[in-house]
Amino acid sequence: MNETLKRALSGAVYIVLLLFCIIYSKESFFILFGLFMLVACYEFSKLVHINTYLSLVLGLVLYSSIIGLVFYPKFIEHLLSTKIVLNINLVYNILLAFTLVISIRCIFFLFCDSEKQISVFSKYLFLLGYIILPFLFITKISFGEKNYNNKIIIGLFILIWTNDTFAYLVGKNFGKHKLLEKISPKKTIEGFAGGVLFAMLAAALLSKFYIKPNPSFQNTSYLIWIFIALIAGVVGTIGDLIESKFKRLAGVKDSGSIMPGHGGILDRLDSIIFVAPFIYLFYQILYYISNYA
Repeated sequence: MNETLKRALSGAVYIVLLLFCIIYSKESFFILFGLFMLVACYEFSKLVHINTYLSLVLGLVLYSSIIGLVFYPKFIEHLLSTKIVLNINLVYNILLAFTLVISIRCIFFLFCDSEKQISVFSKYLFLLGYIILPFLFITKISFGEKNYNNKIIIGLFILIWTNDTFAYLVGKNFGKHKLLEKISPKKTIEGFAGGVLFAMLAAALLSKFYIKPNPSFQNTSYLIWIFIALIAGVVGTIGDLIESKFKRLAGVKDSGSIMPGHGGILDRLDSIIFVAPFIYLFYQILYYISNYA
């Protein structure tokens, strides 16, 4: 099969599956991203040479237990035959603090030329804070303040895709200055700026025509989404570069081969999993301001 056709078909299947599961129900959304998380754990464990089975078990236990406790507490209480008292915000804030620390560690890892070897302990920390926990934040931010809103996560994916697409197009046609050549030779500063600008434009259109604004931020919804696009463009690019460095150290082109012509799940989700904790932090700041300002 022609490589371009293979890439187009696998990409189409991925997008249709993604959109269907996000739109159909919160359960299908949880299941799909749980599967994505497991594949990402598998690919990452192969990249950094840690125990694959332990990585999968750790990912499955953390993801299913947190999702169950937060979104299906009655079922868990029935399963355990005991009453569970859980401060959800406190749990997520603790997880967020840990994830952000690992995210900062990842950024140091990206720009540190001397870091060629990673300790086993650091590899498992990366697995937790760089792979597993961000999937929990992807699911959490899709609920806004209360109920599941598939438009939030679809909107975030649109911003990521817009940034990636226009970063490529602008970089290919106008790029002259390399962004971080030693890690990703094809990325340019012009492409990076173009991707962020077009993502911000897409955010303005989304807030006007697609996403119903939160009543708490009725008059500033478009500014909020433009800022989210800025976060998605800047932080998402950093996430892409971090995954590229892991692949460079591993001596591979792709994180996996589950998507013909595209590579692995990590290759498709590297931006959004790194962005998700920062978007959640931004939401928390917004809600704090709206409630206490």
